[in-house]
Parts: sequence; C-alpha cells; structure tokens
Amino acid sequence: MVSISTNVSSGNTGAKSGMNYKGALALLTSLFFMWGFLTCMNDILIPHLKGLFDLSITQAMLVQFTFFGAYFLMSLPAGWIIGKIGYKMGIVTGLTIAGIGAAMFFPAANFLSYGFFLFALFVLASGIVVLQVAANPYVAELGTPETASSRLNLTQGFNALGTTVAPIFGAWLILDNTATDNVGKAEAVQMPYVGLALALILIAVIFAFVKLPKIQDAEEEKAEGSAWKFRHLVLGAIGIFTYVGAEVAIGSALVMYFGDEGLHLFGEAEAATYVSVFWGGAMVGRFIGSVVMQKISAAKVLAFNSVMVVALILISIMTTGYVALWSIVLVGLFNSIMFPTIFTLAIDGLGKHTSQGSGILCLAIVGGAVVPMIMGVLADSFGLANSFVVAILCYAYILYYALKGHKH
Repeated sequence: MVSISTNVSSGNTGAKSGMNYKGALALLTSLFFMWGFLTCMNDILIPHLKGLFDLSITQAMLVQFTFFGAYFLMSLPAGWIIGKIGYKMGIVTGLTIAGIGAAMFFPAANFLSYGFFLFALFVLASGIVVLQVAANPYVAELGTPETASSRLNLTQGFNALGTTVAPIFGAWLILDNTATDNVGKAEAVQMPYVGLALALILIAVIFAFVKLPKIQDAEEEKAEGSAWKFRHLVLGAIGIFTYVGAEVAIGSALVMYFGDEGLHLFGEAEAATYVSVFWGGAMVGRFIGSVVMQKISAAKVLAFNSVMVVALILISIMTTGYVALWSIVLVGLFNSIMFPTIFTLAIDGLGKHTSQGSGILCLAIVGGAVVPMIMGVLADSFGLANSFVVAILCYAYILYYALKGHKH
C-alpha cells in the first residue's frame, strides 16, 4: 500500500501552511467528541432495542458486534484510502459516511426492523473507522514524539466528554420515552439520530474548507516491508483488541447490570445516569493522564491502571448493592488512558509504516464486537456479574503489554 510519512511539515501559520498546531488540535477535538458520543449512544440503544424487539442479552449485544465489526472489515481499506487522499480528506469522507449512517435510523424506525438498525449502525461505524485511522496518528504527530501520548490523551479526553454526555442525552430522548406501542418506541430514536447526522455533515463541511498543517507523503514511495514485522505493534493490536472489548462489554452491560439483570437497583433511565458517571470518570482520567504522563512514563501509568481495574472488577463481582455499583463505575476512571497509551506505544518508531500501523490498530478495535458477544453468552448462562471475568482476562493482558510487550 502507499504509505504516508508522518513528519508534520513545519513552517509559518499563514495560508500556505494552514493553521498552527494548537489551532489544528483544537479543531480535531470536535472529531473525538463526536465519535465518543456516537459510540456511547450504543449503550442506550442496547437496552432500548432489547425491550423493543424482546431480545436476549446475546442478541442485544449484536448492536456492538455490528458496530465494532465494521472496524474489522473497514480499518485496512481505510488506511489505504487515507494513503491515497490524505488525512484531511479522509476526515471529511469519514464524517460524511457517518452522517449517512445516522440518517438511516429514520427509515429503520419506520420499518420496525432490527436488521435495518444494525445496517445503519454498520454504515455509521464505517465512517467512524475512517475518522479514527486518520485522526489518531495525525494528532500523535502534531508535536514532539515524547509528548505524543500526552497529546492523544488530551484529545481522547474530549472523546470521553462525548461518552459522558451521550447517556444523559440518550436517556432523556430515548429511554424516558413514554410510548407504550412498538411504533412509538421505535420513533424515539429518529430525531436524535437525524440531529446527529446534520451535525456530522456540518463538521465535514468545516473540515473541507479549513487548512490544516500538512503531513508529508514522502513522494508517495512504497515503504519497504510491512508494519506487521514490528512485534510491539502486533502485541499492541492485541492490547487494543482486549481493551476495547472489555470497555465496550462493561459499558454495554451497565444499564442491565444496575437493573433487573444484576443488582436490581434502578430502572433503565436512572441507570443511564451512572453510565454517564462511568464515562465521565474516563474523561477526568484522560485529562489527569495527559498531565501525569508529562512526568511519568506511559507504560508505568498503563500498568498501574491495569492493576486497579482488575481489583475493582473483582470487588464488584464479589459484592452487592452500592459497593458493587461504585466499584464497577470507577473502572471508567482507570480505563481512561488505556486506548491512547496503547496506541501511541504501538506506533512508536514505525516511521513510513505509521499509516498502515494505524489501520492495523483500528482493525483490532473489532474486540468491541467479539468480547461483548462472549460476555453476553456467559451472562445468559451464568449471570451478568459472573460474565465480568472475561474483562478481567482482557486487562491482565494489558498489564503484560505495559510491563513487557510494548518494548521494541
């Protein structure tokens, strides 16, 4: 594939070179916010569609299987596309595709079809894949390599802001819906997703007309060899797989876990508030991590957080009531820095293979499709709390990557 070198061109901030690094970073935060928002809306869709179509937990988890399955199918093509059209047009393309997918929720509700909803989610996720493959390495290169993890954690903080706001938004417009018939319940998703579609298209138009700092394409020469030859990248891809899988599985289960499928504490709308706290912890943790990793190595912070998450999940499994609730909610705080930290450790030193490496890492986000399904099968058989053991195994691997696997 055509590889893009990730040396951001230096120079003036005038018309030829576009805006400066800080201005570009500020604009790029809108992308991280939007895909965080859209991804976390799945946590609201799962219990809503479960009730609407009378699904088992495993069947409801098809929402995440479809959404994150798009990463498996589209990440490598997205890397190729960005190699051809560049990071900026890749961002515009991703936003447009995601906008089309969000708009498809309107006819999906009219047809009262679970399959149509899943197809709309796949299209929406395909757009987000293109955004991630373009934006993550772009942000990592908008400054010095030493602060790449800090910088990506900062933008991921805004991603977490989107995941924090989404459950509140979704609970208010979707879960609080008072319709008693299936048509009314299905229609509850229409206007929220049409609004999201319009917002995505608007952001795409803005990006189409702004000038961003350019990433040189090294005369479009083919990089020798393959990114797959880098051991720390391959192990990092497994780390992304396990992290995203565990995070998505836990986030997807929280509304059900706090309600009738687990702790019996709340109804769906009230439980969504605690989902917001879960993701809010990730937001706070990322901003803290952005500062901490200026002083402490990213690998050490990743190892510490992995140990904390395993301890918290074990506490939740072995207890009940509010102790179990708050221990699982606090997982979000320590989840915070994991994705951007694993990502930057994995692409470190790839050079001309960075765009392919980014595609491989985004391919690994398919963990968000696989792990929740495994957890759903176990939950239907052994109970939701017991199924969290799958997440513990995932975080144990992340601890290994932090201690040893990330080394070149």
